[in-house]
Amino acid sequence: MDNDARTPIPVTFVVNGVSRTVVVDADVMLLAVLRDQLGLTGAKPACEVGVCGACTVLVDGEATSSCHTFAALVDGAEVRTVEGLATDPRLRPLQEAFVDEGAFQCGFCTSGQLMAAASLVLSGVLDTASDEEIREYMLGNLCRCGAYHGIARALTRFREAR
Repeated sequence: MDNDARTPIPVTFVVNGVSRTVVVDADVMLLAVLRDQLGLTGAKPACEVGVCGACTVLVDGEATSSCHTFAALVDGAEVRTVEGLATDPRLRPLQEAFVDEGAFQCGFCTSGQLMAAASLVLSGVLDTASDEEIREYMLGNLCRCGAYHGIARALTRFREAR
């Protein structure tokens, strides 16, 4: 069978710990599936070209721009969205640090910022990276309000509390 963008294909992946199967066109992005088919609206559509970070999710533990990832490519993968953070006892304190340090203003970028930070925690990078390296890593997530200092404080608070 010849699969092209007009031929729907089944994609099975684990989302926030739950196995899901969706049928998608080959050219549909992961962001659209998460928001429109699964009702997970934490990842935000903003630039839609993979540079702002508002749509960041974890795919097999790596921070990934869901607006720039074909849904078909996550077949067999584990996807974690911001909605899945609260159920992980390792990551709940990260969310609390964001709140305590005022690491958001309008909140639009917060889910992407949290997911990028979560990838640092889960990969162990947060434990070994310098503050400068962490700031460089987080540069892939843009904040229109300029809450970068609060985000940096939240990551420092989280790291020091562990």
